Amino acid sequence: MAPSPSIQAMDVTSLRAVLAEMRRGLLPSRFEKAQQPDAHRLQLGLRSLRGTLWLELSWLAEAPRLLVVEPPMKQGEGSTLAQQLQHGLRGLALVSLEQQGWERVVTLGFAPRPGEPIRRQLVLELMGRHSNLFLLDEDQRVIALARQVRQDRSRLRPIGTGDPYQPPPPMAGEPPRLEEEVASWRRRLGLLPQTVGEALMGAYQGVGPALARQLALDGLARPVQSLEEEAWQRLWQRWHLWLETVAEERFQLGWGGPSDYRCWDPEGPPAADNDDDDDWAINRGLAGYYADRLGSRELEQRRASLRQRLLNALAKERRNADQQQSLLAAVPGSDAMQRQADGLLSRPSPSREEIDEAQRLYRRARKLRRSVAAITPRLELHQQRLAAIEASLTFLEQAENGAQLAAVEEDLPVLLPAREGQGPGPSRRVRRGAAGSAPAPLELRSSGGLRLQVGRNHRQNEWISLQQARRGDLWFHAQECPGSHVVLKGSEGTPSDADLREAADLAAHFSRGRANGRVPVVMVPTTDLQRIAGAGPGTVRHRGGEVLWAVPERAAGLLAAPPRLPGTEQP
Repeated sequence: MAPSPSIQAMDVTSLRAVLAEMRRGLLPSRFEKAQQPDAHRLQLGLRSLRGTLWLELSWLAEAPRLLVVEPPMKQGEGSTLAQQLQHGLRGLALVSLEQQGWERVVTLGFAPRPGEPIRRQLVLELMGRHSNLFLLDEDQRVIALARQVRQDRSRLRPIGTGDPYQPPPPMAGEPPRLEEEVASWRRRLGLLPQTVGEALMGAYQGVGPALARQLALDGLARPVQSLEEEAWQRLWQRWHLWLETVAEERFQLGWGGPSDYRCWDPEGPPAADNDDDDDWAINRGLAGYYADRLGSRELEQRRASLRQRLLNALAKERRNADQQQSLLAAVPGSDAMQRQADGLLSRPSPSREEIDEAQRLYRRARKLRRSVAAITPRLELHQQRLAAIEASLTFLEQAENGAQLAAVEEDLPVLLPAREGQGPGPSRRVRRGAAGSAPAPLELRSSGGLRLQVGRNHRQNEWISLQQARRGDLWFHAQECPGSHVVLKGSEGTPSDADLREAADLAAHFSRGRANGRVPVVMVPTTDLQRIAGAGPGTVRHRGGEVLWAVPERAAGLLAAPPRLPGTEQP
């Protein structure tokens, strides 16, 4: 599993860049709607001359941001904060966007009309774990805020609803100035024995890790005292170019290099003004960047949570299976108990205590022999559940997007307990999704043009192998290995040897044996499959079958090659 990608924080440079675009395209605009899709985001619908635009304000510690975004889904209208903004900003227009100095604090001013006094202010502080959002009235008092800051969390600046708003404490360091001479700048950076990166961030305001990397490039970790004259000149040129870009608001978005993105060009002159048809290039680009990175992080968090739940269920089923196995292992001891009881009663004059002991041994022996009928099906059920959970863990490991994770989550009601102390119940029926839709397995075409269906969860396995299967269809599954069911639709044509090989390769690829060079795969006509009574969805047994040796690596070419069926997903 790949680690979650890091997220570059929005610094003052990128903040000024997005604000420059917003002032040109968003002021003035009438407030229409507020919604809060999650605990760390607020979205405002604003109607301007260009139509309705959506502003996203986030105080998430890892990625606080302010951006114009694509029209979002309708969600979070009922949150307390969204309702407070809906009431507080009703009938007002966004008339100003202010960001003072080098602070990452933006104030959005709302008034009845442009030119009239500000009635409400929305203050977004983008300061890492201290990020927050405040709605202020005309007297600068807090009407609503994203999170209360109590005394135990901040002794310097506790703030809550009804309190006067206080700006953050002043930043350390000097504000960068375009008028500063090179000698003064160089003397300030060389004041302490530090690296170039530490000197830039410590001496001046508004310089964060990303900007320091953009300015210093490969010299970030070099001691300031070790810089040659040529290195000083290169650093000064980039520093001066950055200040000119910020002062003239001639920003441009670039990707890669020493940081994930940058809003200026450290190697050339300031960019020309954007064309009219590209007024939101920086906002749109950064919105996509954060959506992608945060989406990947959320995906990994969902994956980790789901994996832990499945592992907990697996451990519980193993304990239960071991318990039943130990009870079953004790059954052969009933014969010894029978013989011991016979010996007690065969004595010439058994005592009353010996007779009672013999009767107790007889009862225990009979109970153990009777328990076989109860233990065996319970043990089989636990083993079926263990196999189902192992298969779900395989589906989870191979899931590459949110839709595939959601497919694994569909099986949770069957696999996991509904509540503490209650085991998962078997299901004879295949459950439909939340919206009642039919399962949507991966579908593609073999080289011979036949449909290939791959189940990505137990529900989809059941669907393709039993409910949708027709006479002539062939079923493939990695032998004695958790994984997906694969069905080759032989009912639609006569499969060639290449079709059979491709179906087997797919079954090997979507199994726990994916990393092996060769994997044995069972091929069975779907008419020879039988649902196991009382077992969960996708649990089948079969008669006979043929074993094919598959190569998982070969499936990659089939998965990447067109043509695909319309509306199918990428695996």
